[in-house]
Amino acid sequence: MKKPLSARTIWLTLVLLSTLNPQLSTVFAQGPLTPPGAPAPLFKTLAQIEPRTPISSAPFTITNRRSFYLTTNLTVATGNAITITANGVTLDLNGFTIASTAPSPTGTGILLSSGRSGVHILNGFVTGGVTNNGGVYSGSGFANGILHSGVLPGNVRVAGVSVSGCLNDGINLGSDDSTVAESCAVRVVGGIGIYATSVTRCTAIQCGIAAIFVRTASDCYGQSSTFYGLYANTADNCFGVSDSYIGLSANTANNCYGVSDSSIGLAADTANNCRGNSSGSQGVRATTANNCYGFSGSNRGLYAELATSCYGFCNGGSFGVYATYVANTCYGSSASGTGLYAYIANSCAGSSVSYTYHYNMPP
Repeated sequence: MKKPLSARTIWLTLVLLSTLNPQLSTVFAQGPLTPPGAPAPLFKTLAQIEPRTPISSAPFTITNRRSFYLTTNLTVATGNAITITANGVTLDLNGFTIASTAPSPTGTGILLSSGRSGVHILNGFVTGGVTNNGGVYSGSGFANGILHSGVLPGNVRVAGVSVSGCLNDGINLGSDDSTVAESCAVRVVGGIGIYATSVTRCTAIQCGIAAIFVRTASDCYGQSSTFYGLYANTADNCFGVSDSYIGLSANTANNCYGVSDSSIGLAADTANNCRGNSSGSQGVRATTANNCYGFSGSNRGLYAELATSCYGFCNGGSFGVYATYVANTCYGSSASGTGLYAYIANSCAGSSVSYTYHYNMPP
């Protein structure tokens, strides 16, 4: 009986036959070897991965409409760090810091030339070396953090930027057009903290003039050494503090709180659900006050033409609540003065350590 052929023997036999008979080679054909065309790229270009323009040194001037981003911290010894002279620019600080070591603060961290529009500045820090010593601002670094120049800008947005240690203003965009500051923080500036059309979720403290100066403010906190803590046409859910002037001032204030050491705590044409506290002047002063509370260390706790569902307290010899026209369902208390005074008082009460006073004269 013959021994079976091994697989190797069979394979070698087929190879030998294919060399003797070319027709058998077609059994092992693998298709054409010529490529159909040039190989296509397998990877994205650098421009596709990062289409923005990097900034790695300062001073730097942006002259074209495009998007830019910082690749590192930037420091200048004098003057401006970044100047924007084009419209339609996005500048992403990318979490980095723009700083100045100038011994005499004259420059600006980010300067917008006259009339810029369509500019977005995002995500980073602008710092200088200016300090506040009892209301006196001095030191090195920038004069301003972010500033417009000349004709006021339009459609400008600053978001997620922190500014500190500047001799003049922190973020100054003007308020005559659509300028917006969102989620920004300013600390220790000798002038205005944040100046824009609309400010949301921002904080500015240790400011030499007005901490927040806007048309509309919501969910903001401002503290000033010498002037307004927060000034707005409309303020919602805001808190303003001033060491020597009005804590919070607005045409319309909703759910706001103002504190002042020596002037009015909260001043408004219309105050709704607000609180005001002052050591030396009126706690709340409004044309119309609804559901408000005012406290004063020595003056009128709450002072309004029309007060409804309000409470006022004076820790000195003045009035708890003083309504020049009508008080409805109000209560006033004074440590040694008049609890409540009104030309017309409806369902009101007042108390004092020395005496209780109700004044209710028909019109």
